[in-house]
Amino acid sequence: MAEQHPPGLDLTRLRAHLDQERPGLVAGPLRAQLIEGGRSNLTYRVTDGATDWVVRRPPLGHVLATAHDMSREYRVISALGPTAVPVPETVVLCQDDGVLGAPFYVMEFVSGTPYRTAEQLAAVGPARTRALLLGLPDTLVALHAVDPAGVGLAGFGRPEGFLERQMHRWGKQLAASRDRDLPGIDELQTSLARTIPGSPEATVVHGDYRLDNVLVDGEDRITAVLDWEMSTLGDPLTDLGLLAMYCRPLDVPGSVLATARNAPGHPDASELVERYAAGSGRDVSRIGWYTAFAYFKLAVILEGIHYRYTQGQTVGAGFDRIGELVPVFIDGGLTTLQED
Repeated sequence: MAEQHPPGLDLTRLRAHLDQERPGLVAGPLRAQLIEGGRSNLTYRVTDGATDWVVRRPPLGHVLATAHDMSREYRVISALGPTAVPVPETVVLCQDDGVLGAPFYVMEFVSGTPYRTAEQLAAVGPARTRALLLGLPDTLVALHAVDPAGVGLAGFGRPEGFLERQMHRWGKQLAASRDRDLPGIDELQTSLARTIPGSPEATVVHGDYRLDNVLVDGEDRITAVLDWEMSTLGDPLTDLGLLAMYCRPLDVPGSVLATARNAPGHPDASELVERYAAGSGRDVSRIGWYTAFAYFKLAVILEGIHYRYTQGQTVGAGFDRIGELVPVFIDGGLTTLQED
C-alpha cells in the first residue's frame, strides 16, 4: 500500500518541485512506497495514479556526500539513455537539500523483476533461467562498447592506474574495520597487489554488476540496469570479474547473503565469461585475477558490516551471521588466484 509520506520523502515538497521544473508532468496527488532491497541509497516508487516514477536519494542521516553522489548517478544514466544499454529515462535532478533534505533525482519507473534468489529462478524453470542469465554478459558487452567521450562522459573517471587505486582503496577500507584475526586476508591482498594485470582500454564501468541489479521482463530480456552509484571510467574486466564471482559456487548454506547460483539452469561462470569474450573481443585470460579481486572486495565489505555490527551500529536481523561469511570469500579469492 502506498504511503502519503514514507520516511525521507516529503511528497508535498516533491510535487511542488516537479510542478516547477516539469510543469504538467504530474496529473494528480502523489503516493509513494519505499522499494526494499537497496543496500545504500533509498529508492521510492511514486505515482499520481496514471504514471509511475522512481525517486532516489541518499540514506537518512548520511554524512559522506561523495559516497551517495546523486548527480553522478543521474549523469551516467542520462548519458546512456540513447545507447543500447537499457536504463530508465531520467526526469529531473535536484541538488537543493531544501526540498527533501538531501539531493535526489527522479527517473521513469521500468517494469521488470529483480531476481535475487535460487527460489525465484526455480519458479521460472531452467530454460528461462539460462536465457535471462545469458543476457547479463550480453548487456555488459553493450555497456563496455559505449564510447565515453561520445556520450558526454569524458572525465567521468581516472582510468590511468585504475586497478592500483582500487587495491589501495579497498586496502584502506579493510584497515579501517579490522579488529580480529582474518587468516589468509593478508596473503590475498599481497598476492593481488603483486600480480595486477595490464588493463584494456577504459570503458564505462558499472561497479556493482550482478543479477539483482537488473530488471528482467516476462520474455527474459533485461529491461533496465540499476544502481549506478559506483560507476566510473576504468577497467571493464572488473565488472566481468564481479559477475563471475557471483556466478561461482559459494558454500554458504542458510546464509543471509542471497545467492541465485544454485538455481537449475544457471550457466557456469566460465560460460558467461566466454560469452562476454566472444561478444566483446577482449582478452579474458586474466579473469582469474579480476574474480579473486571481487572476492577480496566482498570480504572487505562484509567485514565492514561485521565490524559495525560489533559496534552496535547496525539495525535489523541477520547481521550477527555476516562475520562468518568473510572467511568464505577470503578462501574463494585465494583459490581463484591460484587458478589464474
